[in-house]
Amino acid sequence: MTSPSSSPTLNREILLLAVPALGALVAEPLFLIIDGVMIGHLGTVSLAGLGIASAVLQTIVGLMVFLAYSTTPAVARRFGAGRHGDAVSVGIDGMWLALALGAVLAIVGSLATPALVAMFGATDAVAAEAHTYLSISMWGLPAMLIVFAATGLLRGMQNTVTPLWIAGLGFAANAGLNWIFIYGFGWGIAGSAFGTVMAQWGMVAAYVIVIRRLALRHGASMKAQRSGIRGTARSGGWLFLRTVSLRVALLATVAVATGIGTTELAGWQIAFTISSTAAFALDALAIAAQALIGKSLGSGDLAQVHRVLRRTVAWGVWFGVIVGAIVAALSPVMGIIFTGDAEIAALVQPALLVLAVAQPVAGVVFVLDGVLMGANDARYLALAGLLNLVPFLPALWIITATDVGGTAGLVWLAVAFFGVYMLARLATLGWRVRTDAWTRVPA
Repeated sequence: MTSPSSSPTLNREILLLAVPALGALVAEPLFLIIDGVMIGHLGTVSLAGLGIASAVLQTIVGLMVFLAYSTTPAVARRFGAGRHGDAVSVGIDGMWLALALGAVLAIVGSLATPALVAMFGATDAVAAEAHTYLSISMWGLPAMLIVFAATGLLRGMQNTVTPLWIAGLGFAANAGLNWIFIYGFGWGIAGSAFGTVMAQWGMVAAYVIVIRRLALRHGASMKAQRSGIRGTARSGGWLFLRTVSLRVALLATVAVATGIGTTELAGWQIAFTISSTAAFALDALAIAAQALIGKSLGSGDLAQVHRVLRRTVAWGVWFGVIVGAIVAALSPVMGIIFTGDAEIAALVQPALLVLAVAQPVAGVVFVLDGVLMGANDARYLALAGLLNLVPFLPALWIITATDVGGTAGLVWLAVAFFGVYMLARLATLGWRVRTDAWTRVPA
């Protein structure tokens, strides 16, 4: 008879969480890919403008990703301990916090849009396109944050299938609405922003229906609890700082690409969009690790905690190999898909090959991130994030100082981000899991 902790069963648990999570996670960058493909056919200027707007939006939303990352382990620990009603309540408090933060960010972001775009120093034409997209998209921020928290709740309850369905419907709605608004109504880049915002709020409506039923089933209240909101905000503080370091790295990279030139910025937008898709795909394993680690710690099964660590790291390596092979195989046509321009495709292909080679390392990095988040080791993640910038920022400075451009500029930018930065993350995360200290962090 197979024991509950045997390898086949653990593999099955990982797959049951990771495969649906993969679909849900990929749906988010697919929003950007759809925007990129449709806007790319409007011209290089529009695509470059989307690159700036996307960098700002992803920075703002990314800083709030703790709403999912802190909610999942909190829910999972209570779920593992058999306290299902408390688990749902904690997740609902996270959704209320997301709504409050999103409303504030939407208002402040709308007012700050001109200044945010100006920071990149783009040409007037590119800046105008970025301003249009960003000013409209700000009103989708509350929806994006609520989706984060709601997804974290369901992941903690070991349910990644429902987020997959909601994300799939949202992706389909986004693609259809964008097509209508961009080409049918002739709204250009503004139509893409409108379509995405509408799809995001539709996803929120779906999550509210699902979670209300979950609350009724487990006797949890849909009302906000001050203690729960404060707890979510407090536990997410270190993860917020950790995310700040990631966004500094991303923004610095976009700034360097902008300084190289408009064509190179458009090329980097393609590479970055593909890397985001690959990162979300690899993060599916991190989601599985996060949920399983939190559940095992909640039930006090430390042996299972270590089994999950070993198994998900092994999966991370092989999954990275597969993703890298796919990116490498498609690299000759990526630029054509986005812009229809053969010169852009040739410009960006070498950078995509660098991205492909780095994927096995990225797979391990994302898994270890998920493991430590599941253990609530947020303080270490925040400090490690700062250390990772130490070798990376000088590497970017060298690229700027040498004034390299064209294909070579994009290649060295890819080496800095996918090589130097990713290896730094691997070193700091690997150092932490060498001992058992991370398993003793309080919930």
